[in-house]
Amino acid sequence: MSRRRLRLGAFMRPVSIHTAAWRYPGAFPDANFNLQHLVRFAKALEAARFDAFFMADHQAVLNMPIQALKRSATVTSFDPMTLLPALAMVTEHLGLIATASTTYNEPWHIARKFASLDHVSNGRAGWNVVTSGNPAEAQNFGREEHWEHAARYRRAHEFIDVVEGLWDSWADDAFIRDVDQGVYFDPEKMHVLGHKGEHFSVRGPLNVARPVQGWPVIVQAGASDDGRQLAAETAEMIFAAGGPIEEARSFYADVKARTAKAGRNPDHLLVMPGCFVVVGESEAEARDKRALLDSRVHYDSAIASLSVALGTDASRFDPDAPLPEEIPETNASKSGRERAIGIARRENLTVCQLAQRLGGYAGAAMVGTPAQIADQMQEWLETGACDGFNMMFPYLPEGLDDFCQKVVPELQRRGLHRTEYEGRTLRENLGLPRPANRFFS
Repeated sequence: MSRRRLRLGAFMRPVSIHTAAWRYPGAFPDANFNLQHLVRFAKALEAARFDAFFMADHQAVLNMPIQALKRSATVTSFDPMTLLPALAMVTEHLGLIATASTTYNEPWHIARKFASLDHVSNGRAGWNVVTSGNPAEAQNFGREEHWEHAARYRRAHEFIDVVEGLWDSWADDAFIRDVDQGVYFDPEKMHVLGHKGEHFSVRGPLNVARPVQGWPVIVQAGASDDGRQLAAETAEMIFAAGGPIEEARSFYADVKARTAKAGRNPDHLLVMPGCFVVVGESEAEARDKRALLDSRVHYDSAIASLSVALGTDASRFDPDAPLPEEIPETNASKSGRERAIGIARRENLTVCQLAQRLGGYAGAAMVGTPAQIADQMQEWLETGACDGFNMMFPYLPEGLDDFCQKVVPELQRRGLHRTEYEGRTLRENLGLPRPANRFFS
């Protein structure tokens, strides 16, 4: 029996990272934008004792040619902060994590929304902090150009500090509600933040009581040097990019070391690589499922996905030649660009081959029987490559059901996954401490 257990999140916006998921036989084509389907998925994840339901989010439609965009199922999706409170009403233990950008929001908005979600869910909220990697978002917020990469991260540091300060506006026992004396709260237990910094001026206090968890769980997803440092200093969970296990071990060691150097307990930063999983009764059946899924990717989508990853128009490259040596950097995601280039170089792929890979899904994948997948997940956990996984299902509902009904029981038999939740809040289930209030002991 393993002394450590896997943490399991579910990447649920889009409901599958694979471009052709909506075209797979038996899949729900409208799964991203159908409340009843999403309720079904959330209940299945909770029955399988997942830690969290995670919604990625973007502030723009993907910036790609219309011939590719028209093939994407991700052009419509619920706003996470509208959907997650609804899912809180039909679940009791499942964590609810949403992406919100520090570039195209204000700290007050984020502090209030996530504090409210934490109360509505009785302590199950998590905030995935991003600086935005899609340059098209700028044009929806009055800017012609995306913020420069380093500037986005400087802003993010201050943004997080302000949000946490706002969450600490009230002592946990500030609201006395003394009906006889007519006193609703104790003024001595209210703190006016009065923040004035490089990017923000925020008076406070927040008009929401301190969150149930103290602070919602802080999640971060950047893999660049700036992203790793931000996570080490501020995050409690990091959604890492999947890749070869050797690279994952190196990433894990790096962010844990940075966390310790920042004066924090490395066990309080959980590393959760993305993991795309296809389950079959045999390895051959699983591989046939993956092949069928990949065959549904249209080339228009493939080359557009490569363009998004590289931050440049890949359609101008020779499709039958290797990726050009010189590809200029842009303000798009550095980690996404480096990952795409790394795959091309490592596997000697042509532009066409790389595009087809990215057009489906090019990250870490486990394809095989429940036992084979459990073997791989156990190796990752026990050799210092992860603390758990952010699971990505190939198509829904079948792909999600296959994992929950076939792989999860195998993990439970090995002692690698809980059979019951440890507590009611997301922090309790993740083994993370409740942060002290910086203004009230």
